[in-house]
Amino acid sequence: MVQKKICLLGAFAVGKTSLVMRYVNSIFGEKYYTTVGVKIDKKQLVSNDQEVTLMIWDLAGQDDLTRLRTSYLRGVAGYVIVADGTRPFSLNTAINMHKEAREYTGDVPFIVAINKADLREEQWRVEAEQIKALEDDGAIIILTSAKTGEGVEETFQLLTKSILEAESRNKQLHDNENTQ
Repeated sequence: MVQKKICLLGAFAVGKTSLVMRYVNSIFGEKYYTTVGVKIDKKQLVSNDQEVTLMIWDLAGQDDLTRLRTSYLRGVAGYVIVADGTRPFSLNTAINMHKEAREYTGDVPFIVAINKADLREEQWRVEAEQIKALEDDGAIIILTSAKTGEGVEETFQLLTKSILEAESRNKQLHDNENTQ
């Protein structure tokens, strides 16, 4: 069994903790909890016929006045950037956090989760053009709802698969360099 550290990044109140609670414990609560610093959860799964334990670091929300605490990213194998589909500015915050994380982590796999998809009919504010621009930039976008569970399992499964595939490619490159 391998263990992988992943982080959830995003603005305040976008639903990072709720996504983790839905994924790890299959529960959702209407009450808002502010994460102070970092909260760590663990989940076991199978991906690419391999048993994996995810160490999920739920980082405190960020805004334009706070910088990402890059020390939390040490040893990260991948991350999920979470935005709130009812608050378009949270997508801009997420994009800025991604750029900051990328400077520290390099080219590790990531997923953009646009949360609160259950509110698409009445309160959705993220424009299709914003999502398309991210996809054109190479981001994998998944619409999620911690409330209904939509896209939650898929987000973590896809990230885990991407991490394992990236590590396999890197190992092959390293092995090829050593044989030449």
